[in-house]
Amino acid sequence: MSSPPPARRGFYRQEVTKTAWEVRSVYQDLQPVGSGAYGAVCSAVDSRTGAKVAIKKLYRPFQSELFAKRAYRELRLLKHMRHENVIGLLDVFTPDETLDDFTDFYLVMPFMGTDLGKLMKLEKLSEDRVQFLVYQMLKGLKYIHAAGVVHRSACFQAQLLPWLVPLHPCWQATQPPFLCPQDLKPGNLAVNEDCELKILDFGLARQADSEMTGYVVTRWYRAPEVILNWMHYTQTVDIWSAGCIMAEMITGKTLFKGNDHLDQLKEILKVTGTPPDEFVQRLQSADAKDYMKGLPELEKKDFASILTNASPLAVNLLEKMLVLDGERRVTAAEALTHPYFESLQDAEDEPKAQKYDESFDDVDRTLDEWKRDTYKEVLSFKPPRQLGAKASKETAL
Repeated sequence: MSSPPPARRGFYRQEVTKTAWEVRSVYQDLQPVGSGAYGAVCSAVDSRTGAKVAIKKLYRPFQSELFAKRAYRELRLLKHMRHENVIGLLDVFTPDETLDDFTDFYLVMPFMGTDLGKLMKLEKLSEDRVQFLVYQMLKGLKYIHAAGVVHRSACFQAQLLPWLVPLHPCWQATQPPFLCPQDLKPGNLAVNEDCELKILDFGLARQADSEMTGYVVTRWYRAPEVILNWMHYTQTVDIWSAGCIMAEMITGKTLFKGNDHLDQLKEILKVTGTPPDEFVQRLQSADAKDYMKGLPELEKKDFASILTNASPLAVNLLEKMLVLDGERRVTAAEALTHPYFESLQDAEDEPKAQKYDESFDDVDRTLDEWKRDTYKEVLSFKPPRQLGAKASKETAL
C-alpha cells in the first residue's frame, strides 16, 4: 500500500481523536475541544500573534448536495459577519491545491473562554455583568437582524411536525413552510475572561433537541409563536429568547421550564396571562385557536414578583421583551435605547450591517457546482483587520 503524499508546503498533518487534520503551519498546538453532528473543533495557537484560536473542520462537507449546501452557507455567513458580538472568521483555508483535489476546508475563529450556560452554572452573576452581557447580546442581535439573516430550511418538516402531530393531527396539513429564527440559548453565547460575548451558530442548521449536547434543550428559550407555529413571525422571536436568558441570568433559574411543548406554553401563559381575543383571532390554525380558547383564564403576573432582587429598570426592560404577542415585543434596536443600558450606550459603537444576500444559498446546484463555489469563497477570503487587532483578547476555552 502506497504512503500518502507529503503535506502541502506550509501545512502539517496531525491525527486528532482518530481524524486526520492538515492545517497551516502557523497554527500550532492542536487540541480537541468538541465535536457535533457536522464537524469537530480544535483549539490552536496562532504563532504569529500568540493568540488562541478555534479551528473547525467539517465532516465530509461534499458527501452530498445537502451537506455541500450547508457547508457553503456556513462559510458565506461567517465571512459576512463583521461585528464584535457575533462570531466571525479570522481565516479559512484548504490543504488541497486544486479544485479537483478539493475535499476539506477549515474555519478559523476567535476562541472564547466559555459559554453563558457554563458560566451561569459556575457563579451567580452580578447586576453589572448581567447588564453588560445582555447589552452585548442585543447589539449582536441588532446587527444580525439588520443583515437580514434568517434560517431557511425544511425544519418545519424535520423539527416542528414531530412535536405537533401527536398533539393536533390536523395541524400537519394546515401549516405552510416558514423561515426559522435563530435558536438563541445560553450555550450559543460564547464569553471570554473579559466578559466579552459573541453569538454563535446564528441562522445555521440546527440539530434536533434530542441530539443537543451542552446546556439544555432549546425549547425553554423558544418564543411561543415558534413553539406551535401560530402565525407569521418576525425577528422578535430572538428578543423573547434573549429575555428568557436575561431573566435566568438574574435569578439563576430557567424562567419557563416546560416538560414538553404544550407544557412549555402553559408555563409561559402562567406569567404572561391569557392573551386577548384579538390576538387569538390572528392565529392561523383553527386548532390553535380552539386550544387557546379552551385554556383557563390566567392573570398576567407582576414580573417584579418573579425577578426578585432585580432592579426596576431590569424588570421594565423584561416586561417589554417577554410580550406574548411578537408584534408588540420590543426590537433589539429599541431595547438598546432602554434606560437600563444608559451607562453603556454608544450609538457610534454599533457598526452598520451589510445585507446578507441569501439568494446565492437558495439556487439549485449540482454537487460539483457547490464544490466549485465553495472553493471560490475559500480562495477569496480576506482576513478582517479589526479582528486581527483584537485577537489577543479572544482567550481560551
